[in-house]
Amino acid sequence: MKMKNIFTKIVLALTIVLGTSTLNSCKKFLERSPLTDIRENDPYKNFRNFQGYTEELYNCIPLLSANNGHNSFNIGEEEFWEPGESRLISFHIDNGNFLAWTNTFYNFLGPDGTVSADGGNAANKGNLWGLCWYGIRKANVGLANLDKLTDASQAQKDAIAGQLYFFRAFFHFQVMQYWGGLAYIDQVLPSNELIRLPRLSYQATADKVAADFTKAIALLPENWDNLPVYEGDPSSNPVSGTSADRINKYMAMGFLAKNYLFAGSPLMNRESTGSATYNVEYCKKAADAFANMLKTIEATNRYELAPFSQIRQLIYTWRQNNIIPGLKENIMHESLVGANGRFNNNQRSDYRPPTVQSTGLKVYPTANYVDYYGMANGLPIVDPTKPDAESGYDPQYPFRNRDPRLYNDIVIDGEQCVGSLSAAGNSEFRQYASMFTGGLMRTVDGNRKVWTGYMNSKIVAKDINTLDGNGKLDGNIVVLSLMRLADVYLMYAEATANGYGTPQSVAPGYTLSAVDAVNKVRNRAGVQGVAAKFLTSTADFNNELRRERAVELAFEGHRFNDLRRWLLFTERPYTLKKAVEFDRATTPSSAIYADPKNAKVNNFRETILLERTLGQRHYWLPFQQKDVNIYAEFKQNPGW
Repeated sequence: MKMKNIFTKIVLALTIVLGTSTLNSCKKFLERSPLTDIRENDPYKNFRNFQGYTEELYNCIPLLSANNGHNSFNIGEEEFWEPGESRLISFHIDNGNFLAWTNTFYNFLGPDGTVSADGGNAANKGNLWGLCWYGIRKANVGLANLDKLTDASQAQKDAIAGQLYFFRAFFHFQVMQYWGGLAYIDQVLPSNELIRLPRLSYQATADKVAADFTKAIALLPENWDNLPVYEGDPSSNPVSGTSADRINKYMAMGFLAKNYLFAGSPLMNRESTGSATYNVEYCKKAADAFANMLKTIEATNRYELAPFSQIRQLIYTWRQNNIIPGLKENIMHESLVGANGRFNNNQRSDYRPPTVQSTGLKVYPTANYVDYYGMANGLPIVDPTKPDAESGYDPQYPFRNRDPRLYNDIVIDGEQCVGSLSAAGNSEFRQYASMFTGGLMRTVDGNRKVWTGYMNSKIVAKDINTLDGNGKLDGNIVVLSLMRLADVYLMYAEATANGYGTPQSVAPGYTLSAVDAVNKVRNRAGVQGVAAKFLTSTADFNNELRRERAVELAFEGHRFNDLRRWLLFTERPYTLKKAVEFDRATTPSSAIYADPKNAKVNNFRETILLERTLGQRHYWLPFQQKDVNIYAEFKQNPGW
């Protein structure tokens, strides 16, 4: 594994923290550089310097939502990109070429190569593999030098150590999700010796991760603003104003619990024990850890579910003075490097067809994924082509009385996309989404037409376009949550039901049952709770819980890992990407545009655009051959 010279990075961190301004100054030939005055222990001698060293680890946090503009970070079955675009990792995942993570241009997993943690290069910021290993190395170097932190209070020492333990565990966990069990690197590996650390099973690696998260929980503050860490003038606080995204006790508690849940999931349990079922003991550990976290959060109101009226601001803000989305629901963001401009590059152009948004590659929600958005009464859509008296679904009115999150996340036929008819060139089919069969957006622009019959409005505004002048093309900030409170409630529900046995089970010492936690998230959106018929068995409850995760966390980068850990990734219907076809039945058009949710249609049906042909080897990404060739104990994943 390639690592940049750690001393260079220490110098960069010190330059930022200490305010050194001589790097770019003019110097006489052979004049001694001021950097030669930095002694070996300087990065660690006091809190200010050591925190400066630690700051770089924040730049190694994965960045999913932007990579040179077009990054397909939703690589489950939720999106369909324009066909044939081989620069996207989604294209290669669809075609079973998982080794493409090493060399695909638009790709949050790699590409492997020069690792940069300074925020300068968007491609390198998407290098989850490289930055995680770099971060592990840096955390280990910091931990090996903790004894040099002498000019600091105990609270300051704890804050430094807590961050380092957290990041060592966190970066291992990020890699494990995609590649499986690892050699757990908990020491500074020498550069002049052959390393022969064998890969551990997933669960054995998870135990190592849990030990570090547990240490971090004991050391980290709940809120940095309330911690007497800094001495002297508060204006000298080197991380002032960043408490919301500073690693804290809650983050460590959440990822400890998530680590246990993943270890207990069917894929990881099969890799470790051979049994393709939930591991009850790991699920109990996860349930207990989530319960402990939620009890603390609910007692302090440190995090809260956002009201549904503000749901869009969880991951998307527009022209709000560069406010980072997330509200009080976000627990941990993806990397914030360049957050106030990176989405304006190209990605905000990818979600509308060229007839209203001229630039960008094009990506649309699949019809099969939109089907997960059931009815407002909480019942699922069993078959989108057939009426269902129990749920009230009617394919002649396919958008009526649906889960309210559908109307936030998805642009349906007839919704306004351009501000005025004149801006749309006096074409109503450009002003309003013309996504019926034969509609303008479904037929023009060839490969970039709206293939699926739906457009995304969770990540961009419904009326983002190039026709209304500047429209909403600038000032867009999209930052995904690696963990938010709704996700925690749903993971608690999954862990508790599968660890303690039933949907009605409650983790010891907590008040909410598994089904209560799911209903808490649903009720926030105005959706009724899980129906009684899904509460008679854990298997039936799991199906509804998985549908709930699909809807609540739609397009936030979770689906690929969820389908894999549930051992559903290779199974129909999860291998399908579909389009919806229908004819407009409501007349005149003005009636559709006035009330698209209740518009009548005829011949509502779905067609298959793509079916992934996948095998068991596709449950794990392959390692690069050059890595597994280093020594025999480092094994390649099965099938690769």
